[in-house]
Amino acid sequence: MINDIEYISKEKKTKLEKELEELKTVKRKEIIESLEFAKSLGDLSENAEYQQAREDQAKLEERISEIENILKSSVIITKKANRDVVEIGSKVTIKKEGGGELTYQIVGSTESDTEQNKISNKSPLGEALFGNKANEIILVKGPQKTIKYKILKIE
Repeated sequence: MINDIEYISKEKKTKLEKELEELKTVKRKEIIESLEFAKSLGDLSENAEYQQAREDQAKLEERISEIENILKSSVIITKKANRDVVEIGSKVTIKKEGGGELTYQIVGSTESDTEQNKISNKSPLGEALFGNKANEIILVKGPQKTIKYKILKIE
């Protein structure tokens, strides 16, 4: 099923790879230095600097693991010649019943950003749009009512 797969763009992959490199080299070194300094202050049981450095280290290692998992398990979005149906990477212009036109790009969940009109393929609207063609009507079930949209254009 489409929702079992994580999708990322080439740009996002590059960004994650750069972040991972920074975390593994620069940030790890900074935390090791913080831990060494905190240890030099003495009693570790009541050493706030040491406790903070340990928390920072745990957060860092968690983020490194998260990025490695994303990079290992995700599929890179490729531009496709078929723009007849909505798919990952598509820019879709829709019209809400009784409302105006909206344009969204369908992206993987790690790249969704409503301020940039990028919606996840796992969002209710993204799921409803996926696989449909221009001029089709889709229904999106909201918390209080079902909303009707018409797909105007797919790029």
